[in-house]
Order: sequence, then structure tokens, then C-alpha cells
Amino acid sequence: MNTPELIETAKAMVGCDKGLLAMDESNPTCNKRFASLGIPQTAEARRAWRELIVTTPGLGESISGAILYDETIRQQKKDGTPFVKVISDAGIILGIKVDMGAKDMAGHPGERVTEGLDGLRDRLKEYFQMGARFAKWRAVITVGDGIPSRGCIEANAHALARYAALCQEAGLVPIVEPEVLMDGDHTLERCGEVTEEVLRMVFSQLYAQRVTLEGMILKPNMVLPGMSCPVQAAVDQVADATVACLLRAVPAAVPGVAFLSGGQAPELASARLNAMNVRFKSGLPWALAFSFARAIEQPALETWQGKEANVLLAQQVLNHRARCDRAARRGEYNAAMDIEVV
Repeated sequence: MNTPELIETAKAMVGCDKGLLAMDESNPTCNKRFASLGIPQTAEARRAWRELIVTTPGLGESISGAILYDETIRQQKKDGTPFVKVISDAGIILGIKVDMGAKDMAGHPGERVTEGLDGLRDRLKEYFQMGARFAKWRAVITVGDGIPSRGCIEANAHALARYAALCQEAGLVPIVEPEVLMDGDHTLERCGEVTEEVLRMVFSQLYAQRVTLEGMILKPNMVLPGMSCPVQAAVDQVADATVACLLRAVPAAVPGVAFLSGGQAPELASARLNAMNVRFKSGLPWALAFSFARAIEQPALETWQGKEANVLLAQQVLNHRARCDRAARRGEYNAAMDIEVV
């Protein structure tokens, strides 16, 4: 394990007010999004969409790293240029999703545990040889009646920690992603309680597995009320609750917190990240960044519609959203930026 190199990569991932693009949708998830827009659910359509993303001019000015899916890291542009080369040439660090998805957890109705540890050491070696320098593993925590259980939280935290240790052994910075889902009618306060409990357990397990905290990135949810909650919090309330939770549970050694968007509207995700950096940036031990998927990609996907004639406009829309999120990292985002998209 090359600890100095891991630390340097982790710093670069959250440095220069940039963030991460989570273009790691599995094929079924990508196909589902295509189907909702009438785009063919084929390998070629997925390749064309990903080529649109990785060839977007100026993307590297806002994006420090891109998380790919196994299919994506092996794909090429239409002219035969590997995506890996296109991304690297843009100055973007290559990452890879390595978990095998969340499965129903035995003995825990309504709860899931993420699988994928079997064979992970060999897969990580292959991805490193292909050019990846960081990886991602997502655990999902559902809030509901009587859940999450301690058993579910502990099982997911343990898997995250074992994955992280294997990543660092292979020379990859682990993105540790424990996501408390937005689904449900739970309150802002309840989300804060669960998120803090989850983060405390995750870091307990990371310590137990001897993970170097300076060489990892945390990718948590923001503290939000459930989507069905009748009381939705204001932007500043979300910022306050999220930062308070992180300060209680995340060690200062971690170089950066890159939030997932989790189904938030793109503009709202930007506004909430912006509020955190306006109100707290100067007093925090870690950088507050972004690792968004839909909050960056969805507007561009809706613009593209699977049509070659729409590629340039879709790239402008994608780049705009990335620039908005970089502005949010600096505490300079405002709603007026979204009035004129391109």
C-alpha cells in the first residue's frame, strides 16, 4: 500500500473546488432512465450516452474524478479511442464502482445489505491496471417503522470497511458511501439521528479494519426529511442539520465529504451544497464537495433524447450543471445561474 500516493489522490479528488461525476449507473438503472424518455435500451445507446458525457468540452474544469461502471470502463468512442484515455486526457481521475448492489437482508424484512466482497481483491487489481485510481461502494439504509436495525447498519458498515481496506491495499482510494434513503415520511430530525448513527458505526468499522482515513473520501447523504414528509425543510435548515451531524460523526482526518444527490432536484442539490459552504466552509476540517449523478446528468439526458442532433446542446447543459456545482463549492451559486442554462 502506497499511503502517500493514496493521500495525494484523495486530496486531488476534492481539491480546486471541483467534485465527482457519478456516471456509474448499472445497465438496468441506465436502461430504466432511457425507457422513461423513449431512448432505446441497447449497449450502443449506453455507449453513445457515455461518449457524450466524457467528450463534453471543459468538463475537467469542474469535475476532478469520474466514477465508471464495469461496462463503461471497457468502452470506446465511436472512433475507437478508449473512454479511459479520453477521461485521463481531460485531467479527470478515473474511478470505478465495485459493489454488486444491495440485496434483501436475511432476517431483516425491508432492509438490504450490499454484496460484492467475494473476488473483490482480484477485480481491484484489474481496475488499477486499467487506470482506475479510486473506487466506490454504496450501502443503502432505509428509514421506516422499526428500521433501520442495528444489525443492518453494522452489516453494511462492516462491508464498507472491508471494501475500503482492500481498495487501499490495491492502491485505490475508497469512496465510502453509506446512503440513508430519502424514501419515506420521516422528519429532518429523524434523518439526522439515523445518519449520525450510521456514520458512527461506519467509522468504528473503518478503524477496526485499519483503513487510513486520510486516503479515503466519504460520500454520505445530506440530512433531509423523507420525500413524503409533510414538512419539507428550508435550504439553510438542511445545511445546518447536515453539518451538525457531520461534525459529530466524521473525523477531521478525512480529507473530503462528497455528497450524493440521492434524487434531489439538480437546482436544490446545488443550493443546499452552496448554503453549507457559505455558512460553514471556513470552519470545517474537511472539504464539502459533490459526487452527483442524476443532479448533473438528468437535464442533459432529457435534452439528448438519444438523438445525435442534440449532442452539442446536451453537452452544454451537462457542463452548465457541473459549473453550478463547482460554484456551490465556492459558496457562489445562486438561482439566477439557472435562468439562462446555456
